[in-house]
Amino acid sequence: MMTRAKEWALAGVAAMLMAGPAVAQESAAVLKDLTAVIALQGLPCGQVVGASKQGENDYIASCQDGNRYRVFTNAQGRVVVQKQ
Repeated sequence: MMTRAKEWALAGVAAMLMAGPAVAQESAAVLKDLTAVIALQGLPCGQVVGASKQGENDYIASCQDGNRYRVFTNAQGRVVVQKQ
């Protein structure tokens, strides 16, 4: 069941990443979604406190614990998290 929850969460974040941030209030949603994706990957972060958009579906997330991650969708449409 946990795998199914991860799949739905990642699908939701992928949809959000494809939409891209349009307004300031959506920025808070992006930080929240990036926090969820990083946590679902089992990576240390705590909470995403900042993010910069690198390109379409591509963000650099800065965590409150000092870690930084690149969160993007690959060619197959999967969300990938890479430690920076």
